[in-house]
Amino acid sequence: MSLGALSGALEQGLVYAVMALGVYITFRVLNFPDLTVDGSFPLGAAIAARLIYTGGDPVVATLVAPVLGFVAGATTGVLNTKLKISGLLAGILTMTALYSVNLRIMGRANIPLLRSATVLTTLTGLGVPGGCAALILFSVTALVAKLLLDAFLRTEFGLALRATGDNEVMIRSLGVNTDSMKIIGLGLSNALVALCGAMVAQYQGFADIGMGIGMVVAGLASVIIGGAIIAPSSTGLATFGVVAGSVIYRFAVFVALRLGFAPTDLKIVTAALVVIALSGPVIRRTLGMERRRALGHGKAEASSENVFARNH
Repeated sequence: MSLGALSGALEQGLVYAVMALGVYITFRVLNFPDLTVDGSFPLGAAIAARLIYTGGDPVVATLVAPVLGFVAGATTGVLNTKLKISGLLAGILTMTALYSVNLRIMGRANIPLLRSATVLTTLTGLGVPGGCAALILFSVTALVAKLLLDAFLRTEFGLALRATGDNEVMIRSLGVNTDSMKIIGLGLSNALVALCGAMVAQYQGFADIGMGIGMVVAGLASVIIGGAIIAPSSTGLATFGVVAGSVIYRFAVFVALRLGFAPTDLKIVTAALVVIALSGPVIRRTLGMERRRALGHGKAEASSENVFARNH
């Protein structure tokens, strides 16, 4: 197990942490089943790759991606709140439409970026060693995204957003426009997802129309694993858990590949990780009950022996 391979897993964990933070907004904060992620992730990759491939500045291309991602997420929000389409179906419809949009943007199914200037080559040109440019960029991006999200969720608007996910009826009775909360929340979530897609395309050297398949499950796995290992007692700890969960998930995938699993088996590995993380509280509770039963049984036996000893 080489240091370079471990560094690669860490880089992937950090860059995909940005996407996981986006999934956290819809899954944990808004309590919204958003499947737009599978379309907004390649949307970010497609717009960044197309702009870079046609000679655009890679930094500008990376910053344009979250803008379009926000529009995609807001579209799902409008379908749900204004047209009264269920959240799950609204996400599926937007994701399906984005497949055609992404093909239109790219003009073909795949755009190579191996010979184009990217944000990583820009950093290398500024003197950052090529071996650690990705690690530095993705660490800073994940940290900034986490801190900005923490600060946003502590604002008055952020508190209203969290309250919308907790009890929509109650917060609406207080005069809050919950429709706007959902639209903006979904927009912010998919903006982060598209930003991640733009960076991943530059990191792996290409954008592909199928690169978004299964992204929502990977994001959910990161959020659930993070919540299982770090108790989300505060907003800061919750988002830190999401970042940690993303890194752990990528290391788990890395270990699975090292153990001989084929890349085509990664979906079942992901499903198994999610099942383990979700069943963790049940397993701990069951083991705790068994331990208490064993202790209770031991105390009962000891009490019986003491009574027997006193009588004889």
